[in-house]
Amino acid sequence: MNAPVTRANPEGWIEQIFSAKSVLKGGVVRRSAKWVELEIGHERFEQEVRSRGFHMIECGGQLVVICNAGGIRVIC
Repeated sequence: MNAPVTRANPEGWIEQIFSAKSVLKGGVVRRSAKWVELEIGHERFEQEVRSRGFHMIECGGQLVVICNAGGIRVIC
Protein backbone atom coordinates (compact mmCIF):
# COMPACT_ATOMS: atom_id res chain seq x y z
CA MET A 1 0.00 0.00 0.00
CA ASN A 2 1.29 3.45 -0.87
CA ALA A 3 1.90 6.08 1.78
CA PRO A 4 -0.95 8.59 2.08
CA VAL A 5 -0.62 11.91 0.29
CA THR A 6 -1.58 14.37 2.99
CA ARG A 7 -2.59 17.99 2.91
CA ALA A 8 -0.12 20.67 3.85
CA ASN A 9 -2.38 21.61 6.78
CA PRO A 10 -3.90 18.47 8.33
CA GLU A 11 -4.81 20.39 11.49
CA GLY A 12 -7.06 22.67 9.45
CA TRP A 13 -8.80 19.66 7.91
CA ILE A 14 -9.29 18.10 11.35
CA GLU A 15 -10.62 21.38 12.75
CA GLN A 16 -13.07 21.65 9.86
CA ILE A 17 -14.41 18.12 10.38
CA PHE A 18 -14.74 18.29 14.15
CA SER A 19 -16.28 21.77 14.26
CA ALA A 20 -19.30 20.76 12.16
CA LYS A 21 -22.70 21.40 13.73
CA SER A 22 -23.51 17.69 13.86
CA VAL A 23 -20.34 17.04 15.88
CA LEU A 24 -21.14 19.81 18.36
CA LYS A 25 -24.64 18.37 18.82
CA GLY A 26 -23.36 14.83 19.44
CA GLY A 27 -24.44 13.58 16.01
CA VAL A 28 -22.48 11.75 13.33
CA VAL A 29 -20.09 12.61 10.53
CA ARG A 30 -19.39 10.37 7.56
CA ARG A 31 -16.39 10.47 5.26
CA SER A 32 -15.06 8.22 2.54
CA ALA A 33 -12.27 6.00 3.88
CA LYS A 34 -10.28 6.70 0.69
CA TRP A 35 -10.67 10.45 1.12
CA VAL A 36 -9.58 10.30 4.77
CA GLU A 37 -6.53 8.27 3.75
CA LEU A 38 -5.60 10.89 1.16
CA GLU A 39 -6.22 13.85 3.45
CA ILE A 40 -4.56 12.81 6.74
CA GLY A 41 -4.27 9.02 6.81
CA HIS A 42 -6.48 6.50 8.58
CA GLU A 43 -4.21 6.18 11.62
CA ARG A 44 -4.18 9.92 12.31
CA PHE A 45 -7.96 10.16 11.87
CA GLU A 46 -8.48 7.26 14.28
CA GLN A 47 -6.23 8.98 16.83
CA GLU A 48 -8.30 12.16 16.54
CA VAL A 49 -11.55 10.24 17.00
CA ARG A 50 -10.18 8.35 20.02
CA SER A 51 -8.78 11.50 21.64
CA ARG A 52 -12.30 12.96 21.68
CA GLY A 53 -13.80 9.82 23.18
CA PHE A 54 -15.92 9.25 20.07
CA HIS A 55 -16.64 5.98 18.27
CA MET A 56 -15.96 5.10 14.63
CA ILE A 57 -17.25 2.32 12.42
CA GLU A 58 -16.38 1.46 8.84
CA CYS A 59 -18.97 0.16 6.42
CA GLY A 60 -18.99 0.08 2.63
CA GLY A 61 -15.89 2.24 2.32
CA GLN A 62 -17.32 4.91 4.61
CA LEU A 63 -16.06 5.93 8.03
CA VAL A 64 -18.89 6.91 10.34
CA VAL A 65 -17.92 8.81 13.47
CA ILE A 66 -20.42 8.81 16.31
CA CYS A 67 -19.64 12.07 18.05
CA ASN A 68 -20.72 11.01 21.49
CA ALA A 69 -18.69 9.36 24.23
CA GLY A 70 -21.69 7.35 25.47
CA GLY A 71 -22.02 3.63 24.95
CA ILE A 72 -23.18 2.21 21.66
CA ARG A 73 -25.22 -0.84 20.81
CA VAL A 74 -25.23 -2.43 17.37
CA ILE A 75 -28.80 -3.40 16.59
CA CYS A 76 -28.27 -5.30 13.32
